[in-house]
Amino acid sequence: MEILLFDVAGERCALAVADVLRVVPAAAVAPLPGAPAVVDGVLDLHGRVVPVLSLRRRFGLADRPLRPDEVYVVATVAGRVVALRADAALGIARVDPADVVPAAQVVAAPGHVGGVARLPDGLALIHDLHTFLSQAEAEGVDAALAAAEQGA
Repeated sequence: MEILLFDVAGERCALAVADVLRVVPAAAVAPLPGAPAVVDGVLDLHGRVVPVLSLRRRFGLADRPLRPDEVYVVATVAGRVVALRADAALGIARVDPADVVPAAQVVAAPGHVGGVARLPDGLALIHDLHTFLSQAEAEGVDAALAAAEQGA
């Protein structure tokens, strides 16, 4: 299994490489009125409007101004393209599935964490994009994007 490692507030996070489309330099986002709080805004990525999701907000951490060295991890889940704001991309790692502990074994309420990867130099939280947004949040993103398109 290959995972993309990235840093958010000093926490090493990961996504399955199969879900990742690319990593791009962070840029200012446009607001998306009516979107759930976990959405930073939207980004124009080669003509496609992509919602930017905040891992800091999902973790309950304070927002901070965008820095020029930050990145967006652009990924796809259930036909939806999203960007996750990260402090830095750390690279790709190969993980033996036996070295991935299911989140329910280490976290009381795993939510959007699918597992914890044991790597030679420490641990990484593997995020599950299928559960990152609740059903209500996903519907809120869709409604806000539709309203923005109608207003454009």
